[in-house]
Amino acid sequence: MNLVNSYIDSMFSKQDAFLEKVISSIQENGMPSISVSPSSGKLLTMLVSISGAKSVLEIGALGGYSGICLARGFGKEGKLTSLELEEKYAKLAHSNLSKAGFDDQVSYITGPALQSLEQLVDDHKRFDFFFIDADKENYENYLKYCIELAKPGALIVTDNVLAGGSVANSGAKPKRYTELMKKFNATVANHSQLESLLIPIGDGMTISKVKK
Repeated sequence: MNLVNSYIDSMFSKQDAFLEKVISSIQENGMPSISVSPSSGKLLTMLVSISGAKSVLEIGALGGYSGICLARGFGKEGKLTSLELEEKYAKLAHSNLSKAGFDDQVSYITGPALQSLEQLVDDHKRFDFFFIDADKENYENYLKYCIELAKPGALIVTDNVLAGGSVANSGAKPKRYTELMKKFNATVANHSQLESLLIPIGDGMTISKVKK
């Protein structure tokens, strides 16, 4: 699996000097090195671009790597709303998004994401693209809110759903969230309101289209 991803990254994701600086800024700030892989980031950019999404909600900002990938997909016309638990992370993410040229197109809401999502529902907000990459324990709750906040035909993309391959390979060392991801994948695959597929890129992404 790692060899395949290394090949994909080397073949399809040319070195991006700006994103390399983002990775460095995350490390320099003592934050975990858990940004999406280069190819996963490129896939996010392509999905936003292909779908024509202009209103994007991200759950889990970290240092802004995935946020930049998402914003590159909508260019100068879209808006990114990013939910982040840690104020420090949100500030770094905003700084990196500003340096990438998206200062006026991104807003950060800090605090527990479930509370922020509840507020977005109360405010009757609607989005046409979602990216979930936060605490795995709440993935099913996040999914529920994303469906509620979705415009018809919206896309919901979720990261880390392969849990290092352990969801499919009983011989692989399980991660602490392996069972959570197995349950989540089953939910997504069989959800009556979603049309979904798991893409084995990076640590696995599910791509779900909200049925109209």
